[in-house]
Amino acid sequence: MDLKSFSSNSLSSSEVALLARSSSYSYNAFMQKFGVRFSKSPRGIIVRTYGGPENHYLANKAIISLAGGANNVAAETSFHSSNGLNGSTWSLFTRNLKVLEAYDDEYGGVVIDPDRLPTNPSVFARSLNLSLSHWKKMGKKGIWLKLPIEKSDLVPVSIKEGFQYHHAEPGYVMLTYWIPEGPCMLPANASHLVGVGGFVINENNEVLVVQEKHCSPEILGLWKIPTGFILEAEEIYTGAIREVKEETGIDTEFIEVIAFRHAHNVAFDKSDLFFICMLRALSSKIVVDDHEIEAAKWMPLVDFVKQPLIQEDSMFKQIIDILVARLGKRYCGLSTHQVVSKFDGRVSSLYYNVIDNDEDINCVGN
Repeated sequence: MDLKSFSSNSLSSSEVALLARSSSYSYNAFMQKFGVRFSKSPRGIIVRTYGGPENHYLANKAIISLAGGANNVAAETSFHSSNGLNGSTWSLFTRNLKVLEAYDDEYGGVVIDPDRLPTNPSVFARSLNLSLSHWKKMGKKGIWLKLPIEKSDLVPVSIKEGFQYHHAEPGYVMLTYWIPEGPCMLPANASHLVGVGGFVINENNEVLVVQEKHCSPEILGLWKIPTGFILEAEEIYTGAIREVKEETGIDTEFIEVIAFRHAHNVAFDKSDLFFICMLRALSSKIVVDDHEIEAAKWMPLVDFVKQPLIQEDSMFKQIIDILVARLGKRYCGLSTHQVVSKFDGRVSSLYYNVIDNDEDINCVGN
């Protein structure tokens, strides 16, 4: 950095700090240029500035923080005392504050390291304010702050500084801060819940059905297929297999996704994706999950379809019609295929169907 780039006779503390970090100037040259003298005190480092040859001076309410030597100088608003105006002696005390440890993301933002945060809320507040000022000058955009549950006392401090809630998990809360003017361009929290249902039919043309212990009055007494939510990082088809096993004890293998439903404003005002999977039974002995399931059994398909609640509900009836069409080979669902994309190098599950060109539809599953 060249001192000629500063035309003003007044330099802010942040500008002085930036000059001090610059490789273009030696530590001694920096002190001589701005008339800076350092001395130790029981209260910290005393920084004294005197009118230099060009009458530069530190701005009011400024602090110089020397964390790690002359090459790691930061600026911060803090306690100060002065005995006059330009050309007078200033005394400023530091507590070795510095920019929070963080790394850049690929979108011009910053991700703060949650493992290296100050534990003291007061120290954190000053460091956070200093860091935001630094990142603004660096032209950064979105700031991501993950606070573990053991550091939850830092949440009010962050909110007061302007951070907003993004999402929470059992062990942490994620906060964000958008620096540029205009609308925030950070991605929103996850918008969907993903559920699965397992349609299991055995060699006797019987459907595996359950009655839930806890359900809405509208479906009380309904014999339905096992359902549930998939887990984090769980495939759709493995989630369906797991739910059937947990609720009924039946082992199955995945055949196809028969259909899926998309609804909005469901649980916690989230949208909902519900995938209906056809599974093949690999065992027959039912073991009921006493925590969730009231009863389970193998039910003849014709009796399952004739249930009043299914016949009276257009969506339930449509789903059953699709399942029956699949059993009659008049319809093909989506089988899963493992593929790797060059875009991210990750293995993904791609769901699609392939039909043989015979007279009878023959779905080629995986």
